[in-house]
Amino acid sequence: VQLQAYGGGLVQAGGSLRLSCAASGRPFTWYVLGWFRQAPGKEREFVAAVTWIDGNTFTADSVKGRFTISRDVAKNTVYLQMIGLKSEDTAVYYCAARRWTSNQAVGVTQYDYWGQGTQVTVSS
Repeated sequence: VQLQAYGGGLVQAGGSLRLSCAASGRPFTWYVLGWFRQAPGKEREFVAAVTWIDGNTFTADSVKGRFTISRDVAKNTVYLQMIGLKSEDTAVYYCAARRWTSNQAVGVTQYDYWGQGTQVTVSS
């Protein structure tokens, strides 16, 4: 499994950004793809995830209402649309993948595959 994240950049507070994660290497039918982020000096934290087969999503409370995860099955790509960005959203954002299970996995160790990060910087 290969995951390629891109789309990060510098944006002003209140602005928007869309991250993309191109997935390849195997069929993702029974996989969950997610986004995590890691700010300087902090632990990596869950942001959002989507179940590939049916598009069900779950999102961290800290970004709910501002961040939306989605997937394009034809393009094998997962997106993270971010609006109303705040300075505290500044972090390196990572995409990750795991085989599907019935529980909503939000822990770093629950994901088996990781892409390289993409930097998001929000200026106040």
